[in-house]
Amino acid sequence: MTRHATRRGAPLLSLLLLLGLSSSSALVRLGEPLPAHPWQDEEREVVVVYTHDCGDLGELWQAVLTAGLPVRAVNAEEVAAPAPKGLIPWRGAEATAFARKLKVGTYPAVLLVQSGRILNAWEGDFTGQLE
Repeated sequence: MTRHATRRGAPLLSLLLLLGLSSSSALVRLGEPLPAHPWQDEEREVVVVYTHDCGDLGELWQAVLTAGLPVRAVNAEEVAAPAPKGLIPWRGAEATAFARKLKVGTYPAVLLVQSGRILNAWEGDFTGQLE
């Protein structure tokens, strides 16, 4: 039997647990400020950096969107890929440069950001399983 991230009760806690699982393998440096970007920083927000070849990100997007935080979609590597309805992804050379300045090693990368600084990071394939 597999267990999936719960979406009921405490969606932010579920997202934090999800993000905390792989932070030790993240190449993104925790505590660093975000590189230049086109949005105004929020107190706390989630940044998802992804590419066209990440596969089905449906469960990842669902977990991120139910966390109750502002979400920024960054479509890197120059090939357009969709984001969930209501999110306008940042695309193009600047978005790719942003991902490279972050030193994203594996897409998708999910960043929990507080006051413009990276609080937590998760990189890699997302299966929706907490085990």
